[in-house]
Amino acid sequence: MSLTSGIHCPRTPLRRFLDRELSAGATPLRKNFRARHHDDQLLLPGPGVGTEAGTVGTAIDYRLRLAFTTVKPVDPVAILGMLHLGMDDAGQRMRAVGKELADRLKETVLRLELDNRDLPMDRDQDEEEDLARLLIAAAWYQVNYRTPIGFAYTPLAITAREDPGAFSLERLLQLPHRDMVADVVAQLYKAADGPLKVLRGRSRPEDCTPGPTFSTHHLTADADLAVDGLLLDFKSTRATRTLRQAEAWQLAGYLLLDTEDRYRIDTVGLYLTRSGTFASWPVEEYLELLGACRRDLTVFRAAFTELIEGCTSDDVPTGIWYRIP
Repeated sequence: MSLTSGIHCPRTPLRRFLDRELSAGATPLRKNFRARHHDDQLLLPGPGVGTEAGTVGTAIDYRLRLAFTTVKPVDPVAILGMLHLGMDDAGQRMRAVGKELADRLKETVLRLELDNRDLPMDRDQDEEEDLARLLIAAAWYQVNYRTPIGFAYTPLAITAREDPGAFSLERLLQLPHRDMVADVVAQLYKAADGPLKVLRGRSRPEDCTPGPTFSTHHLTADADLAVDGLLLDFKSTRATRTLRQAEAWQLAGYLLLDTEDRYRIDTVGLYLTRSGTFASWPVEEYLELLGACRRDLTVFRAAFTELIEGCTSDDVPTGIWYRIP
């Protein structure tokens, strides 16, 4: 079970544990967040984005990670999506084009030196648009790994299955609507002129981990970025004034899953890509705002580990439907 799915289903042991242990709920944290929030010149997607808002969100998340470190120039989940394609003509063609995409993306990322602190966070318009198309295409491959059923409805899969012989990297890179490309680029330029610029400037690539992962036998999770003790999640939501309980619980889940203190997390934070809002909290303050019953992180992690290792926390009650973001 993934952390997000367990949080969104109110009857899983995971969700019940967090609801019980974080006794204040999300309200105090939400009030604290709103006091830091600003939404001047909120970026809204163009009409051509439509139902592809999630794809755009994945693309901008990865573009921001690459500004901090290029140790993974191609998202590992996108690669897994390529490997999990079928063996029919369309599947084999999508896999071959995916390999070309990965090679092109790696070459582009390294050539542009995206994590070089002696260079600005952003590049010129043409370079960013080209990069955005590559990242959007890679985001579609990610869908095949995370939700294979949904992958069938992506422009990538639809186009490849219509005519496998004509499907090529060039054709793939034509598929993202210009509004999708413009949306990714606009969010990147906003970040390059805001608080992430400061965070990037005071960090080193070797101190940054893209897509930090947390896993046990029963639970898996991956965040967006770890920067020298700060665990950061990017959100491309349009509802920039609302901090949902699920988002608060998600950060707490990451913190509790790092049982070996691999990422040395002392601060958790959110960056909202459409408003440019950056909010972070020292771990002690975060747990206090949530009304954590156990303030000692070692003790809290031990109780959490006992829960997920000692019960079928990955079992969702029969007949319960929930939404995975």
